[in-house]
Amino acid sequence: MKTFIGLLGQEFKRIFSNNVLVAIFFGAPILYGILFGYVYQQAKVLDLPIVVVDQDGSPTSDKIIDALGDTETLEIVSLRKSPEGLAQEMPGMGYAAVVTIPSNFEAELLQKRYPELHVDLNMGNILNANFASKSIQTVLATINAGVEIQGLQKQGYSPERAQQSYEPFKVNFNKLYNSTGNYVTFMLPGLIAGIMQQVIFLAFALVFARDFEDRYFSKLVGVSKSSFYHVFLKVAPFLLFIPIMWTIVGSFFPFFRVEVNVFNPAMLVLVILLSTAAMFIGMLFSILIPSQLKATELLMVISTPAFVLSGFTWPRSAMPAWVDSFAQVIPLTHFLEGFRKIGVYGGTLQDAQQEINALAIITVVSLVLILIFLQLKIRKQERMDAAEAGEAHS
Repeated sequence: MKTFIGLLGQEFKRIFSNNVLVAIFFGAPILYGILFGYVYQQAKVLDLPIVVVDQDGSPTSDKIIDALGDTETLEIVSLRKSPEGLAQEMPGMGYAAVVTIPSNFEAELLQKRYPELHVDLNMGNILNANFASKSIQTVLATINAGVEIQGLQKQGYSPERAQQSYEPFKVNFNKLYNSTGNYVTFMLPGLIAGIMQQVIFLAFALVFARDFEDRYFSKLVGVSKSSFYHVFLKVAPFLLFIPIMWTIVGSFFPFFRVEVNVFNPAMLVLVILLSTAAMFIGMLFSILIPSQLKATELLMVISTPAFVLSGFTWPRSAMPAWVDSFAQVIPLTHFLEGFRKIGVYGGTLQDAQQEINALAIITVVSLVLILIFLQLKIRKQERMDAAEAGEAHS
C-alpha cells in the first residue's frame, strides 16, 4: 500500500507536469461551457433582417408591413418599391427573407381573385430561414383570417358567426418540455456532455502512451505485474478530478437558467457510466497506440463527429444504417438519449434502462480489452527488461 501511494503521488506529478493536459482537462469544459452558454443565452432568434418590396402601396400592404414589423423575430431593414439590386446585396447583407407585395394586390384581393404574395427565403442558414418562415406565415395567416372574416361580416354575418364560418374548428397546441422553445435549454446539455467526453478521451489517451515513450512503464512493471493494479493506479487521480469537473459544468445549468434537473440520482448514474466508458476507451487507445500524438489524433476522429452522430440534433433514424451502427459504440450517443429521458422528460432510471445497459456494455468490453492488452504489454516489457539485464551482466 505504501508503494501504491508513492506511485499515486507520482501520477499526480506526471499529470500536472503536462501543461497541455491540464489546460485541456480543466480549462476546456469551463471555458467552452461558459462560452456556449452565453452564445445561446438569448434563447431564441430575434430581429432577423428582412426586406419588404411593396409594389402595391395600398392600405392592405401597409397593414401587412406594420404586422411584419411588430414581430420580435423579424426586423424590416429595407422597405422599397422595386426588387432591383437585391441579388447583388444578398451576399453582403444576408437578408433572411424578401417579402414581395405585388401591384394591384389589394384590388385583386377585394375582387376575390386570390392574389399571390411572394416570399423568398434565404436557405443559406436553415435555422434562420425556419424562424423567419414561421413568423411570416403566422403574420400572413392572421391577416388572411381577418380579411376573410371582414368579408363575411360585409355579407351580413355577425362577428361570431363570421369567425365560426371561417374557422369551423379550433386547434389547441400544448407545447411540452421546453415549451418556450428556449435554445440554450436545447443545446447546452449536448454541448457540455460532448466536451466532457472529449476531454476525458484526450486525458486518458496519454496515461499509458506517455509511459511507453519515456520508459516509465518499465519502472511500473518492476513494482507490479498485474494489469488491474496499473489500471486502478491510472484511474485513481481522475476519480477526484472528474467529479469536480462535472460539478462545475453542472452548475452552468442553474447559472444560465436552464430548466433541467441535473442533480438527481438517476442523472448521477448516467454521468458515472459516461465517464467510465470514456475513460476506458481513452485508456484502450493509449495502450494499443504507444504514441501520445497518434493516440490523441485517432480519438479526435471519434470525438469530433460524436455530437452530430448522437442523434441529439438530427434523428439517427434518418441516418444510414452503417452511420447509426458507428454511433452506437460512442458513449455520448447513449448518454444524451438517456439525458433527454431523465433530465428533459422527467423519467426514471427504468425509462433509460436501454441507454444504461449500452453504456455498461461499452464500459465492460473496454475494460476487458484493456486488461488483456495491458497484460500482454507487461509480459513484453518483462522480456525486454530481462534481455537488457542479461546484456548488462555479460
